Amino acid sequence: RGAGATPSPVDMQRWMGADKTEAITALLTATGPDAPAPDVVAAVYGDFRHRLAQAYQAVPPTPLPGVELALMALRAAGLKVALTTGFSREVTDALLASIGWTDGVVDVVVCAEEVGAGRPAPYMIFRAMQLTGVHDVRRVLVAGDTTLDLQAGRNAAAGAVVGVLTGAMDADLLGQGPLTHLLASVAELPALLLR
Repeated sequence: RGAGATPSPVDMQRWMGADKTEAITALLTATGPDAPAPDVVAAVYGDFRHRLAQAYQAVPPTPLPGVELALMALRAAGLKVALTTGFSREVTDALLASIGWTDGVVDVVVCAEEVGAGRPAPYMIFRAMQLTGVHDVRRVLVAGDTTLDLQAGRNAAAGAVVGVLTGAMDADLLGQGPLTHLLASVAELPALLLR
């Protein structure tokens, strides 16, 4: 809002899960007559990162209940676990370090800035496949709590696209996305995959 934009809650929700620079550019473009200048986008992104750091300092992030155990169970069963995110590498690494996920919880982490385009583009999924040695996209399960997560899974032609209800989107909204399953949490993935 500091850059003169007044995105609505619907506008904000539409861009949840996206690369943050892409989201900021889109939100500023949607509420103004022209595309924002790169320095304006950079300034808004810098402000976003500053506010995010303050929020994490005030209330340190914690993993959602059961998620770490679920990821470890999947890895113990021989499955590869990758995280994809619209956050920058710097923000992501700091966040993962703050919750103790620097070693042994996931196999790889891919940030949108590393692949050229964020969700709904499938590139983060493809990069995660490359890094984990997975060749058949039909053997990939994409899980996410935003419609952009689900669209990226569909665009990658993933074998399973799973909506999880631990984010800001409820079952009605997330259920409208292209999905094969809808779960309460990532913590339920072992029950789905390892039966």
